[in-house]
Amino acid sequence: MGLGFIKPKEAAIRLGVSYPTIKQWIYQNKIRTVKTGGGHHRIPESELDQFLHSTRHKPVESRRKNFRSISGRNQLVGRVTDVKVSGLMAQVKLSIGGQIITSIITADAVREMGLKKGETASALIKSTEVMIVRA
Repeated sequence: MGLGFIKPKEAAIRLGVSYPTIKQWIYQNKIRTVKTGGGHHRIPESELDQFLHSTRHKPVESRRKNFRSISGRNQLVGRVTDVKVSGLMAQVKLSIGGQIITSIITADAVREMGLKKGETASALIKSTEVMIVRA
């Protein structure tokens, strides 16, 4: 299998659920998989997107040490699809429900958070205006 496919155990870790839960989702067709030549399940990373928001219900304090309280409530959980670091700045792309959000942050922040492709992260959107466009 090429890039973009992960083992069920890795999917369980990324989603914060147990390995038996992932196996049940596979058997119940709640999550799509591809079988290897040897009959092993591999999960496309894009399949995890639909579960990221629902599997992280534990309070952030219990998931993250040194948690800082924030007032922003527009937090969207997604999967890092790309990280480009150039000098002092970095571009990070998150896939959230199949859509991409791009953020420009400092290179130091990328290093401090250990952001890498495939990791789970949240986009915190702080804005005084939100525009709606008819799709």
